[in-house]
Amino acid sequence: MTTFPWPADVTAALEAAGLDPAHVHDVASRTLAEDLQWGPDVTSTATLPADATGTADVVAREDGCLAGVPVAAAVVHVLAAQQDADVTVELSAADGTRVAPGDVVLTASGPLRTLLTAERSMLNLLCQLSGVATGTAAWDDALAGTGTRVRDTRKTVPGLRVLQKYAVRCGGGVNHRMGLGDAALIKDNHVAAAGSVAAAFRAVREQAPGIEVEVECDTLEQVAEAVEAGAQLVLLDNMDPDTIRAAVELTRPAGVHTEASGGLTITDAPAYGATGVDYISVGALTHSTTVLDLGFDLRVD
Repeated sequence: MTTFPWPADVTAALEAAGLDPAHVHDVASRTLAEDLQWGPDVTSTATLPADATGTADVVAREDGCLAGVPVAAAVVHVLAAQQDADVTVELSAADGTRVAPGDVVLTASGPLRTLLTAERSMLNLLCQLSGVATGTAAWDDALAGTGTRVRDTRKTVPGLRVLQKYAVRCGGGVNHRMGLGDAALIKDNHVAAAGSVAAAFRAVREQAPGIEVEVECDTLEQVAEAVEAGAQLVLLDNMDPDTIRAAVELTRPAGVHTEASGGLTITDAPAYGATGVDYISVGALTHSTTVLDLGFDLRVD
């Protein structure tokens, strides 16, 4: 059994979230290494005695939705293991929780040098992931009551796809394919190369008969062709609500799901949700997120 440099409650929280602890360990290690590749934390080592200890609360500075709390805890424990330091981390709020200013998210205690060296790496991940969750939650709220769900894309920060897509789930969203191999998305360039929607669909089915196939469509004629070919999901690209409503009328009797995409804003959400479309895909959830403001309040023993 693989062991990790953190207590069982962190592993349990990661596994309950559907996250691989080994992947989280890798991300935490790489994040810390990036910050320390030019040398140790010279400021903390110069100003703090080696035996100085304290406690730090990570506190919400604004309203939002959390994602990555156990990931943040993992960062502290990874650094502590590297420094042979004794730390404790208490998770005070669960991922997916809505927070308000002043809410304590987690509390870490131990050597001040360890806590302050871990601070930025921990907050970079936690604030970024919570920003994704918060933005997703806003879309989820805007679509409430319509039956339409917001979903992500592959437009993710390199190296953080698994965690960003997890954060989308924390905010109430739905994941699209994780990569290029777990589902097929036939786009306009594929159609042009194959000669038609039907030809592209047949080629994918022959190559990978067991995976879901989605077809991007720009017109209602393409939607009809995709449905006839056997597509399980149709991506309605840059269509207005009236056209999407017509597309849904073509797809729903065949049991084909629909996804709207292309420059949508959150103010558009209710109008598009009213069309009956199953999903709205929003690349901005992950590629243009605004981080959630979380602070690091330190108390010296």
